[in-house]
Amino acid sequence: MPHDGQPATHTATLLSGLRHLTSASLPGLDQLFAAGREALRARVTEGGRISVTRLEQEQFAAHALSWLATYVEALRQLDAWAGRLEEQGRFGEIEALILQIGFGEYLAQIRGGIPMSQNEIARLSDLGLSYEPGEEAQALIAAGNSPAARARLVALMREDKARATFGASGLDAELEMIRDQFRRYADEKVIPVAHDWHLKDELIPMEVIGELAEMGVFGLTIPEEFGGFGLSKASMVVVSEELSRGYIGVGSLGTRSEIAAELILCGGTPEQKAQWLPKLASGEILPTAVFTEPNTGSDLGSLRTRATRTEEGWEITGNKTWITHAARTHVMTLLARTDPETTDWRGLSMFLAEKTPGTDEAPFPTPGMTGGEIEVLGYRGMKEYELGFDGFKVKAENLLGGQPGQGFKQLMQTFESARIQTGARAIGVAQSALESGLQYAEDRRQFGKSLVEFPRVGGKLAMMAVEVMVARQLTYFAAWQKDHDKRCDLEAGMAKLLGARVAWAAADNALQIHGGNGFALEYRISRILCDARILNIFEGAAEIQAQVIARRLLD
Repeated sequence: MPHDGQPATHTATLLSGLRHLTSASLPGLDQLFAAGREALRARVTEGGRISVTRLEQEQFAAHALSWLATYVEALRQLDAWAGRLEEQGRFGEIEALILQIGFGEYLAQIRGGIPMSQNEIARLSDLGLSYEPGEEAQALIAAGNSPAARARLVALMREDKARATFGASGLDAELEMIRDQFRRYADEKVIPVAHDWHLKDELIPMEVIGELAEMGVFGLTIPEEFGGFGLSKASMVVVSEELSRGYIGVGSLGTRSEIAAELILCGGTPEQKAQWLPKLASGEILPTAVFTEPNTGSDLGSLRTRATRTEEGWEITGNKTWITHAARTHVMTLLARTDPETTDWRGLSMFLAEKTPGTDEAPFPTPGMTGGEIEVLGYRGMKEYELGFDGFKVKAENLLGGQPGQGFKQLMQTFESARIQTGARAIGVAQSALESGLQYAEDRRQFGKSLVEFPRVGGKLAMMAVEVMVARQLTYFAAWQKDHDKRCDLEAGMAKLLGARVAWAAADNALQIHGGNGFALEYRISRILCDARILNIFEGAAEIQAQVIARRLLD
């Protein structure tokens, strides 16, 4: 392993020792996590069962365990990535530095405190633990994330700016081909105009949506029998990552169809699958998800919007908010209460509610439905809306699955895919911030040299590249689990939790590198910062996500 002042130039010598150090440090982390889990379990168990009240009272300890588990899994996947590349003969110096710095930094944070947000640190003392690193972990903490290692990494990044990612991603040739296709599309068709869309607060042009449809974005994972390509979740992750690198709004267009298709595939009747999936796959119809209400937020079980049975079908009455891309879509996956006697998730049902796409003059022309735009900081390309329903009619055959009371269960089945998608979008935004920061640091000269030559500027960029790869490998692993029919709600939640924090840190640091210019609207980093901020909120706020992870860890 290189020490301060010794650049990592002798790759062969570095690799054998480094791989031993990283692999050997993992068992100690597993033991630490196991001790933390049992410590938390003891605190929140009442009468032999996990007490929801006690778990909430012990929220700092619970979330500390969630972040510890996320770090342990992230390091495991980073080590597994290195192992695969080593077997393929593709583990070079840049990959070794990413591995070394990633382990050195994350092990140090585990020992000293993991940042959950800017002013909240998850500490082992919250769980009544302390960490005594083994010899291998001590070596990584002492010298892994050194100034010399960061300087060498950023020097290699400067030499290799044309690569799709900094460091080999570890994906197979087919997925890399998909990445290349969508990266070129983002470079040519999205990045040159996305900032203008943002500044003018414009919807993404229908021309772009048509091009994405032709490229198969909306049917990527839909089975071939329903008009899709039947590809893996990993393929959708790569597509979402690259399109979000161009603009998060474009990357999120495919997510709309992915969530709708997942709902129909998991919970729809054969007739509903045959009717809706081919149209979603082709882009003939655009969907929107209509779940959240003004006073419920993440507490979906307490929804008040009601659906009343009539002779012709159903009538919807109530209010919804934060509905993305609502105006010009054709169908809403709409969650409403069909059993008025219930006050929790058991009385909810999901509908495929058809509507007429709107125009600028009449955004919501369908009878029984009104709406207004919510002006937002970022994530503007599809726009956000508040919706009101008053006797809005839905056909009887458009109750998802044909049986009432299944809505919450159907929605839960989509959360794995949705959170994997959010992890992918976060990687794309973080990559965009990294590329913007690196380009500016190369071009901007101060005191006779480029900004990138100053250690703290270069160090920020090196850490961005490391954390992007850490989040990337965790997200790829969640997608792999999903593709192999393994339960992955835990891994998907971790990917979203870490990815969102990484994206915000990357955007914030890239803006800092821009200095005063980063605060100017004309520079795209100002948009990237605004876009990054939503990732910690939608698909489950970070605090909710950490609580969900903690509860799952105690199962």
